[in-house]
Amino acid sequence: AVMWRAVAAASAPARALFRAPLPPRRAVSVAVSPAAGLADERVETRVTGLGPGQPVTLRALAADERGCLFQSCAHYRADGRGELHLSTDASHGGDYTGVEPMGLFWSLAPAGMERPYQRLVPRSTGTPMKVEMSVHQGHSLPGAIPGPVVAKADVERWFTAPGVRRIRLKEGGVRGSLFLPPGDGPFPGVIDMYGDEGGLIEFRSSLLATHGFAALSLPYFDFEDLPKVMKEFKLEYFEEAARFLRRHPKVKGPGVGVIGTGKGAELALSMITFLPEVVAAVCISGCSSNTVADLHYGEMTLPGLRFDMNKVSVSDAGVFDIFEALDDPTNPANSPCTIPIEKAEGHFLLVVGEDDRMWKSSLYAELAIGRLRQHGKENFELLSYPGAGHRIDPPSTPFCQVAMDRVLGVPVLGGGESKAHAHAQEHSWGKIQEFLHLHLG
Repeated sequence: AVMWRAVAAASAPARALFRAPLPPRRAVSVAVSPAAGLADERVETRVTGLGPGQPVTLRALAADERGCLFQSCAHYRADGRGELHLSTDASHGGDYTGVEPMGLFWSLAPAGMERPYQRLVPRSTGTPMKVEMSVHQGHSLPGAIPGPVVAKADVERWFTAPGVRRIRLKEGGVRGSLFLPPGDGPFPGVIDMYGDEGGLIEFRSSLLATHGFAALSLPYFDFEDLPKVMKEFKLEYFEEAARFLRRHPKVKGPGVGVIGTGKGAELALSMITFLPEVVAAVCISGCSSNTVADLHYGEMTLPGLRFDMNKVSVSDAGVFDIFEALDDPTNPANSPCTIPIEKAEGHFLLVVGEDDRMWKSSLYAELAIGRLRQHGKENFELLSYPGAGHRIDPPSTPFCQVAMDRVLGVPVLGGGESKAHAHAQEHSWGKIQEFLHLHLG
């Protein structure tokens, strides 16, 4: 409960030491409310005690679990009362412009001395991301030495609420973590999967549990005794996970949902198509065909579309653009790879960024919708965001246009523009929860 106690820093105005009627000079202070709160919540940031119209640079600084530093900055001018409110006042420069209450959070990027192209992604959900906010005199450019500090505040961004339970799973062949909300339940059950980076990524599951879902963070390769690489997959593994979740005493029936990003979104499409336990699928930046690794289910095999590395272009800065590299799913020769989603009884929510440069997720969503409509189905919703890139995460997750690819070991272009992407993250997160509640109860 200590995490919700706001840090209130009130400074008593200095008493006038002389009889001359000089106005008392207030100390500058910055207050962030809540000082400790959920990572997907907005905060209110307010600076007081400045001179009217005074130019200042606001900076945010955070470190990941390995100690890598991330920073952001924005230029503001105080109003006539010497105050700043980030919810109503516009930034005039720095890492973003305009009225962006959460801009300092979503524009966090590796500091100058760090290796570029790293993501600020929480590895542990039990500890908060700590962000130091500071106010500096004058306007200093990103990467430049800032002016003197006139005020500071610390902020804690938590990925789990008090009472949420995390249970590590070794259940039959299934691995991962189950997050359960506080209380008796039963709760709507959701399986959560990420993409080709592999391993166990928990922060979206823990936030879903905070919002009332029993969320199973499901790794499917490069974790414990799971396969090391994406060579081939058996849908039976995902079926076992869906059955485990559906039978759990804390989970509402009759069916469960699944949310996936990238390769995880495409697996979500296969799960809702073939597994009766899955009745709702949120597919973020997925492909409507099976890709890379063959997918087996009993006697059936969906071959994977391949990447043609000859179609990869590399910029002068050494950034790889793989947008054109995946085999064309509309080529009749590749029709065996298509996921027959028209067989699904459940509901789809397709989420895409129109500037996704990892692959053509807007086109793949169109193909999926076309296929459903061709079979007389309207069991889908589409959220399509201009200017958003590939990885649409919960709100205020720092935007990362180029990220190191774990498989290729090189920086790969994910696309998107920071402000549009941040707005897509905020809007889609509410819609995703609405969709899951609607179809899972």
